[in-house]
Amino acid sequence: MLAEPSMLASSATPFAEVVEPDVSALVTEDDTPLDNFPSEKQQRLLTESLYSSWLGPPPSQEGEPRSYLAAANVGLFASPKEPPLVPDVLLSLDVALHEAWWQKEHRSYFFWEFGKPPDVVIEIVSNREGDELGTKRRRYAWMRVAYYVVWDPAGHLGGPALRAFELRGHTYAPMEKAWFEAAALGLCAWEGVYEGRRDRWLRWHTADGGLVPTGAERAERERERAERERERAEREQARAARLVAQLRALGIEPDDSDT
Repeated sequence: MLAEPSMLASSATPFAEVVEPDVSALVTEDDTPLDNFPSEKQQRLLTESLYSSWLGPPPSQEGEPRSYLAAANVGLFASPKEPPLVPDVLLSLDVALHEAWWQKEHRSYFFWEFGKPPDVVIEIVSNREGDELGTKRRRYAWMRVAYYVVWDPAGHLGGPALRAFELRGHTYAPMEKAWFEAAALGLCAWEGVYEGRRDRWLRWHTADGGLVPTGAERAERERERAERERERAEREQARAARLVAQLRALGIEPDDSDT
């Protein structure tokens, strides 16, 4: 079992006195395609909804907004000597992408650059080969990722579709609910239509239980709100017209103040 380096603390404070390693020889991406359509859509649902609608984690004690990074299929490099893990989705609080993100030393999630591991990683199970509850779970714990989520909608692993784990000491403990207090976000199963496909999806939700909407859902809600407002205005106009007609029938010529 790999030794656990002390540098991988879950603090948001950047690593002290760490010389960034030479990553020129590291394989940071292999350009292989995603393995299936359901996983690709699920990943996009989880990342796009955050950037479309989430206001971010709770503000700092000084009331300042906090940054975050949500990404899919990006390698996590805890050490230049160990192979990376590539979670389907990650969420990391209080970090930001480097301006020169095309440079190799900034294209992947290098722990020594971001100063911390991600707060949440999510694996989407599409077969039995990923060992999500075995090797991957142990390696994410070694990386000091605070929360590990396994989404198994097709039931390949048996048991519940949604499993969430919280890092306690050096291992993960099962969580009763997939709720991440530092982010004020949770995850839940949702039956519905996303991008024209009805299925059971994994969705972010807020403390009140409301789903974090996608951009399309927000646009549809705004369209429905505008439609309701238009119908209300038409009803008011019709009411005013009826009132004018009733006054005239009584021989009263209304002025603008009457309507």
